[in-house]
Parts: sequence; structure tokens; C-alpha cells
Amino acid sequence: MSETTVRIQDDLYEAVNGEWLKTAVIPDDRPTTGGFSTLAQNVEKIMMDDFKALAEGTKTTDIPEMRYAISLYKKVKDEERRNREGISPVLPVLEKIKSIETIEDLNNVSAEFLLKSINLPIEMGVSTDMKDGTKHCFVVLGPSIILPDTTYYAEDNESGKQLLSVYADMAAKILKYTPLSEEEQKTFLDDTLAYDALIAKKVKSKLEWSEYYKNYNPMSVDEVASYVAPFDIKKVLKDVYKDEAPSTLIVYDPKAIKEMNGYFTKDNLKLFVHWNYVRTLVRSTHLLSMELKKLGTTYSRTLTGVAADPVLEKEAYQTASSMYFEPVGIYYGRTYFGEEAKKDVVNMVHKIIDTYKLRMERNTFLAESTKKQAIKKLSTIVVKMGYPDSVRELFSRLVFEENDSYYAATEKLNEVFQKDNLDKLHKPVDRTEWVMPGHLVNACYNPTSNDITFPAAILQKPFYSLSQSASENLGGIGAVIGHEISHAFDNNGANFDENGNLNNWWCEEDFKSFKDLTKDMIDQFEGIEFHGGKVNGELTVSENIADNGGMGVTIEIMHTLKDADFKQYFMNWARVWCMKAKEEYIKLLLANDVHSPAVLRANMQPRNFNEWYEAFGVTEKDQMYIAPEKRISIW
Repeated sequence: MSETTVRIQDDLYEAVNGEWLKTAVIPDDRPTTGGFSTLAQNVEKIMMDDFKALAEGTKTTDIPEMRYAISLYKKVKDEERRNREGISPVLPVLEKIKSIETIEDLNNVSAEFLLKSINLPIEMGVSTDMKDGTKHCFVVLGPSIILPDTTYYAEDNESGKQLLSVYADMAAKILKYTPLSEEEQKTFLDDTLAYDALIAKKVKSKLEWSEYYKNYNPMSVDEVASYVAPFDIKKVLKDVYKDEAPSTLIVYDPKAIKEMNGYFTKDNLKLFVHWNYVRTLVRSTHLLSMELKKLGTTYSRTLTGVAADPVLEKEAYQTASSMYFEPVGIYYGRTYFGEEAKKDVVNMVHKIIDTYKLRMERNTFLAESTKKQAIKKLSTIVVKMGYPDSVRELFSRLVFEENDSYYAATEKLNEVFQKDNLDKLHKPVDRTEWVMPGHLVNACYNPTSNDITFPAAILQKPFYSLSQSASENLGGIGAVIGHEISHAFDNNGANFDENGNLNNWWCEEDFKSFKDLTKDMIDQFEGIEFHGGKVNGELTVSENIADNGGMGVTIEIMHTLKDADFKQYFMNWARVWCMKAKEEYIKLLLANDVHSPAVLRANMQPRNFNEWYEAFGVTEKDQMYIAPEKRISIW
């Protein structure tokens, strides 16, 4: 740390991370380094070495499903075969899309397309029922768009125009590899962009998606069918589920469904077909020759500022570890995660939950009945720490033939995943299922099961270490644990009860007070200038509430420590959020991410707590000061 150039009282983030940031180098194949990203790189390096050893037979594992992961790893690395096959593996699928000439043709293949994850006029799938977290429901929403968000399509958005130009140029080059004539190539691309522009007018924005509890909009199949006709959703459901087709659908994006004739009609079927052809082709390039793979990442690299694709061996590991995420995560956890650390962090979680309950009891804006419900919700949170105990049966079905192309193998695996998802409709929700694998550097709260997940990979320095002080660990993993618990009471999670069901458990006055505090949090971040743009306080409010709650509860625990060191606490908090990123990626996150920029996460929340001012003697003369009446502590 260097305090000679930047005073900690003026900029905590820069004072703690500044020296490192000056010399840190972002890898060519990544948009960021530091914090989460550096840990992910370290895990990746360890696991790449292990994959190589497993592939060469110099290392073994008792997890049977890992052999499938290694087989896929080898297939990705077969550069000679991929180059020899070129575009040919995807041509049968493209030809099937191109052969659709009538609505009847489309409706006849829609169930097959759904199973193979080929685009349809609307997206469909099975998810947990928000009103009853023990059951599943069938979900429908609009199709995806090319640009990151609907806001990029505004007439005055120059970034959107530039990105569309990059996409169009990339797609035009890829189309040259197809059997289409030059005239057809131009028509297909023009129609793709035209259809995409129509979709963008009807689907939800990132800001609208950020309030995910509003996704629950039940409609009868007949009502949905009337909106999406001439596309025959009832036939799709009948073909997939026979006599067990659902009678009620949950519409995640009502406008996209109710106004589907704004982008899909009988008269513009050809637009849809051409859009589907191009989108499927572009999406498939990473499974084809090296030349096509490199072409196909042009747009995403432009979007994130990444200079190069990963080397082939890294691509092979990333592909296999993402497809076989559960066995790979369990392998990582069993190999590299210590039981002593697991026990220590689990104890920390329970201490944080117990402290949260005390804070709820002392809460000044909640009625007693609401407090009881909040404490009940805290008491029923399930903690998933490290990695699952066993690999689900699903992963033993992820098999392919030795002579399959990389594309064909991946198609088979994706179909297994898709069928497994669709088959869940009439099965109870498996609450033992993990939403994050053990080798992922991340953490999450799941509102529909009221559980928190901490993969083994995040439990390392600076987040956590047995060799770090208790103060440092509380400022790192402790605050992250508190953050995830706080999601149970953010503007989204607050709408779910202790069973994970969408259910209003609040007194009306209490919820109004909470909404007022939420508005204060929105205002605290709204409009902060950052890298040529401005922070959207509404888009980021759920994560800012969670950061605030995570800091509040761990600061309270700090007061119970005999050797509490608040300087260490705040400095490790800043260390956790250290991030150096490509400018393009910073701007992408600023416009689309529900998280505030890392530097603001480090610098904004400490100002809300008296302990920050006491630890470093911060006064109104310092930049890291805000007046007491503007400080916010919700939970």
C-alpha cells in the first residue's frame, strides 16, 4: 500500500490498490485482472495443469464423469480435424432452417428446434415457480437481441451503431463460408439486422430485467397462443409433453409476447428464417475451424476490449469445465479445498446470520410482525459451502461418440441439458442442486430456495485465509457472505418469503419505509460520473443494498472481536474489489451491469458507517466524507 500519493481518507480504493494497479497487466484473452479475476486466473492455471495430466494419464481421479470432460477437452484440442471439417458440421442445421418456407413448416419443426436449442420466434423453458418454490413452471419470453441492451438501439446511441457495424462486418465474412450466393448472403444479413431492430422495440431492457420478481405473469395457454399466432405454441407443447402439456404459462416478458406481431408475422416469416440462419451460424463458429472461431469472436472482443482469443489448450479447458461444471467443480473442491477452512467459514456464516437476527430485532422501521417474518427467513436460509457431495445423474448422460465432430458432440450435450430442463416441468424442485460449481470464483443468493452458495474457489486470499486476521476475513469473505444474505432483503428478495415463494410478508407501512430507504440508496449512486458515463442508481440498487447490508452486519461483529482492527477491515474490503479493466469493458459494465463499478463499491459504502470515520480520522475536509444525515444503513 502507498499512502504517499493518495491519502486513504480521500480515496480508499486508490490508496490500497494504486501501486498494484500501476504495474498490473491485463491478459490479452481477458477483459480484467485483479480481485475476482486474478483468483479465477489462478484457479484456471491449476486446473489446466490437472486437465493436461489427466488427458496424458499421469494423473487419475475417482470421479467417473471427469473422463467425459477429458474426452471433450481432447476433441476441442484437435485443431487438425476442426480445420479439415471447416464449416461442414453446422451446414445440415443451417439447411434445415433455410428450408422453412411456410408457417406450417415452422410449426412442424418447432418442438425439434426447442430440443436442439435452435431459435424460435419466442424463447421457452422450465424454471422454478416463483409462487411455489417446490414446483416448476413453463416460462415464455421474447427472443434475444444482438446488442447488449435495448438502449443501444436509440437513434443517438453511437456506440450501438458502431457495434452493429462490427457485427454486420463479422457476419458478412462468416457468410462467405456458406453455400449461399453473394446475393443471398447480402439478403440474409440485411434481413437479420432488420428483424433484430424489430425485436429490440418489444423486449425488456436490462433495467426492466433487474427487477426479476416482476417476471411472474401467469397466463393461460389459450391467451398466450392468441398473442403469438400464427406461431403454434400449443402444438409445440403438445409435441413435447403429449397429454401433460401445461395449461398455464409464466410470461417473463409480457410486452414481447403480447406484441409479438411487432416482429413476427406470417408476412415476415422470411425475415425470421434469415435471422435464425445467421444467428445460428454466428453462434456456432466457436465449434468449427480455427479461422471461423477467430472470426466469430470479433464482435465479443470488440465489446469487451479483449485483444485475443484464449490459446487452444485454455479454450479446451474452459469448454470442458463449463459443460461438465458439476464434476469439475467437485474435483476442484475435493482436491484443493481444506475441511478446516470449510468449517471456519461455515461458523462465520452462522455468526453473521445470528448477528443479522439481532439487527432485525433492533430495527427501527419494522413492526414486530414483520421482524418475526424476517427472522424466520434468516433462520431457514440454507448454506451451501464449497461443493456438492455428489455428481448428479444428469452428467452421466452427457456422452458422445469418439468420431463425432466437436460441433456434433456439443450439440448432443446441449440436447441432454435441454431435455433435462424440459423434463423437470412435472417434477418437484431439487433444492439440493447447486447453482454454482466449486471451481467458480463467485457467490450467490437464490431467492426461490432461500439459500446461499459459496463455491470453494472464492475461499482464498484476499477474500479468506486461515492465515489472515479475523478483521481481514470479515472485510473480505465476511462482507461477501453478509452481501449474499442481504439479497434476501433487497428490492427483489424482499418479495419472497422464507420458503422462497413470491409472497408479501410485510406490513404495508414497513414496506413503504423500506421503499423510501431504497430510494435513498438509488439517489446515493445515481448519476455519479464514471469513465465518460454515469452510474444508474436504479439498475444497481439491489447490489448496493446488499453491499450496504454486508458491511453493516460484519462491522457489528467486528465490535465483538478482542483484537478488532477496523483499518485492516476496510483495507481488505477495498482489496477485494481491486480491478483493472479494458476501457471497453468498463463502459459495457457501466451500461449493463447490476453491480456498481468496483472502485465505487470499495469507496461508497464505507462512508455510510461511523467506524470508517473513526478508523482513519476522516473529517469533512476529506473526500471520503459524507454528512451524517446522508449516511444510509438499511439492514
